[in-house]
Amino acid sequence: MKKNIGIEVKQPENTCDDINCPFHSNISLRGKVFEGTIVSNVFHKTVSVEWERRLKIPKYERYEKRRTKIRVHSTPCIEVKPGDKVKIMECRPISKTKNFIIVEKI
Repeated sequence: MKKNIGIEVKQPENTCDDINCPFHSNISLRGKVFEGTIVSNVFHKTVSVEWERRLKIPKYERYEKRRTKIRVHSTPCIEVKPGDKVKIMECRPISKTKNFIIVEKI
């Protein structure tokens, strides 16, 4: 079954029975979309994703690099490991610290 999740992404070939899967359940995605690298996957159905951003320092008229690291829900139908680049999208809160879901492996 092909489901439109709101953005143009490749559908996973595997199927799953996860209730928080954007492709095989009824969870809705809305809000921001980010691309980052998986840093850790030691948690059950959760990975840590990190990406760099540049912040301008007006006083010195220079930029500095900063990193953002968040916890993201990982569904069984999208197999990922540390070092993979992924696209994540915002959803309703899944737990105390998870508000994003992996939608595509890049």
